Amino acid sequence: MASEGADVERDDDKIDEERAVATAEAARPAGGESVRVDSWIWSVRLVKTRSMGATACRGGHVRVNGERVKPAYAVRVGDEVRLRQGIRERVVVVKRVIRKRVGAPAAVECYVDNSPPPPPREAVAPAGVRDRGAGRPTKRDRREMERLRGLGGPETP
Repeated sequence: MASEGADVERDDDKIDEERAVATAEAARPAGGESVRVDSWIWSVRLVKTRSMGATACRGGHVRVNGERVKPAYAVRVGDEVRLRQGIRERVVVVKRVIRKRVGAPAAVECYVDNSPPPPPREAVAPAGVRDRGAGRPTKRDRREMERLRGLGGPETP
């Protein structure tokens, strides 16, 4: 009896995966086998909006096969796309080119994620917390906070 439940669960997972693949296939470009990089990173849910994807490209945060690209760069199957988001870098290899935004299960079927794991929460330094009413930080305090955050400019002895 327990194995019947497991079989049904496996069948449901298989159906969900097939549905995701079918959705991704429907979102494929009609003729050509390439799509704009800003549109693709939006379609596979690496960024929230297409304009954020275009802004990331213009800012140099998107690289395809090691080269900085403009938003209109054509992505093809097999390309390695690197997207820098804050302190994290996403590294994905294009498996399927799609033009329309799809659901998360279908989006995952369109790329292979080779990203390094995100840093643990403890490793990220907390923002400098000042006592309430302490006033504006002095130049010395500001430099100390920047040094703790790792933003420091010229090092002083």
